Amino acid sequence: MTELNWLTATEIADAYAERRLSPVELVKALIERINALDGKVNAFIKLDAEGALDAARQAEKDILAGRTRSPLHGVPVAVKDIIDIAGLPTTCHSKVLLDNIAHADAPVIAHLRAAGAILIGKLSLHEFAFGGPSAELPMPFARNPWATEHQPGGSSSGSGAALAAGFVPLTVGTDTGGSIRGPAGLCGVVGLKPTYDLVSRQGVFPLAFTLDHIGPMARSVADTAILLDALAGNVPGRAFGAELERGVRGLRFGFVRHFHETDMIADPEVTAALAQVVRALTSEGAQVQEVRLPPLKQIIAVQRVIMHAEAWAVHAKWLRERPADYTSPTRRKLLSGVFLTAGQHVHAQQLRGPMIEAVNSVLRDVDILICANGMDPASRLDDAADMARTYPRQARAPFNLTGHPALAMAAGFTRAGLPLSVQFVGRANDEITVLRAAAGYERATNWSARRPPMQVVAGLAAE
Repeated sequence: MTELNWLTATEIADAYAERRLSPVELVKALIERINALDGKVNAFIKLDAEGALDAARQAEKDILAGRTRSPLHGVPVAVKDIIDIAGLPTTCHSKVLLDNIAHADAPVIAHLRAAGAILIGKLSLHEFAFGGPSAELPMPFARNPWATEHQPGGSSSGSGAALAAGFVPLTVGTDTGGSIRGPAGLCGVVGLKPTYDLVSRQGVFPLAFTLDHIGPMARSVADTAILLDALAGNVPGRAFGAELERGVRGLRFGFVRHFHETDMIADPEVTAALAQVVRALTSEGAQVQEVRLPPLKQIIAVQRVIMHAEAWAVHAKWLRERPADYTSPTRRKLLSGVFLTAGQHVHAQQLRGPMIEAVNSVLRDVDILICANGMDPASRLDDAADMARTYPRQARAPFNLTGHPALAMAAGFTRAGLPLSVQFVGRANDEITVLRAAAGYERATNWSARRPPMQVVAGLAAE
């Protein structure tokens, strides 16, 4: 059997069914790995070892008795520390909420419990899903397991890092301007921002009400689909992975080349990886044509106005009363909302409609869009200038504005061994086709089988 820490959720479910593995055995192995290695990765804010072991013992009894609830029964899941789990802190990685204990489960957590998943802990993030890596944070910021001197993306930084480090098979993140897809891309895993409002936002601390999304992250497309089933409420007769085996033959892809070739010129290794994505899909029988959307910077500008205005509305009271409890990067970003007027917010919302229609129009002629995710490989954490330069260079925010489902996954590696990525974007409420396309590409390339170099992992354990 594959090392326990690298098993996918699908493999775990099969191993349970065949009595080759028990939930208690798996959870103990993951806790041991987290305790040994997370001191250098910093993926977890709160590891709930006791709660996870209790849940594992109950899951073991249920599975042995034939009471398996779903493919996630007995599978460990960790969630971004912006989502309420009853009895655990929801800190949002901020001094402002260090003592904030959740009194009830968010609906997404209730759905996971109903599916039998084991909640193993809360994961690191950018402060309030908006700041960035900072020494001012109350807990250490997450690092990229592929090279710990590099950043793992944000704001669901711990969610991506925990998967890449082999700490847990599934994580839950949030995405307001790309915060699931950024870490997925830089950590070489899969992250899906579902259609707006497909997954409940209740019990999740808001950043921008009309842009926030909650979604699954995993090391495989199949696991992403299974986790989305649970997060969305396991509706009878609906399975988001229903077409994973169909492949891409016959699918029509629209390649949004201008995003990374002219609107925001990507790093050459990113450009080369995207060209290879197109070649791989074509060789598998897909049809690929070039398409155009509104200019990338124009779409992002509209998304930014809405995000900053809504974020200020959420934080205005605390920023007036206790500004020193925010880190400098978060405070600086939030305060920019002070200077936006109601009229500017309304105007941005008016521009939003035509941009949604522009994406819808293109998706009437093609089934899936292909575009860049981030424009650069992961920058070094000690290079403030490069961090500032590369963080805004992305093509994720447009689909928070429009609400379309968007999935990011590995599309190769740099010469230095850092992950590169691609986005697949689909019609509203057509996650099934997005996941089908991603699964077809995953099988054609097998990038998902790559793991961080073992000397890095060994180095973490030894240091």
